[in-house]
Amino acid sequence: MKFLSEYRDPEMVHAYTAELHRITTRPWTLMEICGGQTHSLVKNGLLDMLPKQITMVHGPGCPVCVTSVSVIDEAIWLAQQPNVILCSFGDMLRVPGSSISLLEAKAQGADVRILYSPLEAVELAQQHPDKQVVFFAVGFETTAPANALSVVHAAELGLHNYSILASHVLVPPAMEAILGDPENKIDAFLAAGHVCTIMGTEEYDPIAEKYQTPIVVTGFEPVDLLQGILMAVQQLEKGEWKVENQYARSVQREGNRMAQDTIQQVFAVSDRVWRGIGNIPQSGYEVNTRYQKYNARLKFNIDLVAAEENKDCISGDIMKGLKKPFQCPNFGTRCKPEHPLGAPMVSSEGACAAYYQYSGQVSEIIETV
Repeated sequence: MKFLSEYRDPEMVHAYTAELHRITTRPWTLMEICGGQTHSLVKNGLLDMLPKQITMVHGPGCPVCVTSVSVIDEAIWLAQQPNVILCSFGDMLRVPGSSISLLEAKAQGADVRILYSPLEAVELAQQHPDKQVVFFAVGFETTAPANALSVVHAAELGLHNYSILASHVLVPPAMEAILGDPENKIDAFLAAGHVCTIMGTEEYDPIAEKYQTPIVVTGFEPVDLLQGILMAVQQLEKGEWKVENQYARSVQREGNRMAQDTIQQVFAVSDRVWRGIGNIPQSGYEVNTRYQKYNARLKFNIDLVAAEENKDCISGDIMKGLKKPFQCPNFGTRCKPEHPLGAPMVSSEGACAAYYQYSGQVSEIIETV
């Protein structure tokens, strides 16, 4: 616990908080990109420790939350096909599609399995040569190397019954989409440390310069986040905008070149529809032509009608930083983890789930309804 407890040091937390109160002279709005950062901020009560002039809003950094309804429908359709085993991380099972969820499809007889690694899905394909095994490949740049490696491994084994349904999304285009929105009110970003562990920090420099917006890469513990917030506010108060790396113990400027090479070997950059936000050009990964026989969309000729988002869910406004979860009229009433209207209430990284689990806002809102 040594290397974890030092980033939960109460003295350091109070020191960073005190410095924030000392230097903050005007209102600032900061967005943390990653849902893991959101949960840490809410769970540890850090939002209440910040100066009142600092507003933290919660970005689109939850891969489950931004996976579109149409992609969920594709996964459900695949799971319902004969002789198909649909494999997924557990967070995806309760995310609602246009009519049902993967969990409900499983209850109706579909062979849906929860795995912890895409390489397990490759092993499953080896064990069941009479079945088609599809891995639901969701995530940001963080999970892309492992998903790409599963395709490489399947190709090396000569497997013909393995494929992936890719729904990867990329952070920098999403940041640009937020900053380019006419309603944007973000003054600085906390970038996701785990994404930058893979991709490095170089691709953020043009964004910081173009939009004159500080970007600070941070970790996920209380000390990480408060130091990152402090670094961002120091820049804002000085009128600076640059990329800084608070998470230097894990992130290097160039990132992990080997992981990046694996991604580029299997995936090509493509447009991607984000749940609640819409289409963001060049913001996702799709299986490239070299490995197209491992692309489930092509293998199964998926051609579903694009599904509409649930109009009662304001996930788009939440993930663009325009609203807080408790500002949704359905939060904690019609929308709860056991019966979610949208993905942010389901995912372990979802902003709505964080507020529901750790914030006193739930009881306050329910009392007023």
